[in-house]
Amino acid sequence: MKIRYNYVVIEGNIGAGKTTLACRIAEQFNAHLILEHFADNPFLPKFYDDPEKYSFPLELSFLASRYKQLKEELVPQDLFKEFTIADYYFMKSLVFAASTLKGEEYNLYRQIFYIIYGSLPKPDIYVYLHLSPERLLQNIKKRGRSYEKSITLKYLEKIQDSYFTFFKQNPGNKYLVIDINGLDFVANTDHYERLVNAIFFDDYPTGLNKLIL
Repeated sequence: MKIRYNYVVIEGNIGAGKTTLACRIAEQFNAHLILEHFADNPFLPKFYDDPEKYSFPLELSFLASRYKQLKEELVPQDLFKEFTIADYYFMKSLVFAASTLKGEEYNLYRQIFYIIYGSLPKPDIYVYLHLSPERLLQNIKKRGRSYEKSITLKYLEKIQDSYFTFFKQNPGNKYLVIDINGLDFVANTDHYERLVNAIFFDDYPTGLNKLIL
């Protein structure tokens, strides 16, 4: 069956499984895969140790690197791939900045973001994997990244709220928020297939769509 989308984004809070899902879908459907290059950001470990000091340089560095990557990878059409799937979208920059920056810094960052945002292609569907902050924290601890040890439930809740604020303030996109608290799509093939069918083989209107699987 032909996929109805040319550009799909899989997003979610830290530890939601977005990269795992995007990689599996790309392999199954022969899609062009775009993964965020976050591990080599020199400000990330420093930010988790001292958020107040490093939040602005961290968010600016992510803004620049995400724009550069998406500009380079989204514009060329790969004729040998069925569609493009990414484990993040540029709006992630504003979502996280809204949780880490304050006052004049955030206002300046927001202005820069929207100037750049309009020049990038928009996804045909934006999938958000929703997990409770408690489940997210379990996943974060399980994967054991040293620089993520200081992440708290409160921080995850702030990021979650920031995502939904963006969805409400930018209703012109097609959002599919899938509650996956009852799924284990990594270990359970049936759960994975249910998730894929919900994303690709059901139709959704523009705006915010919510689904519990």
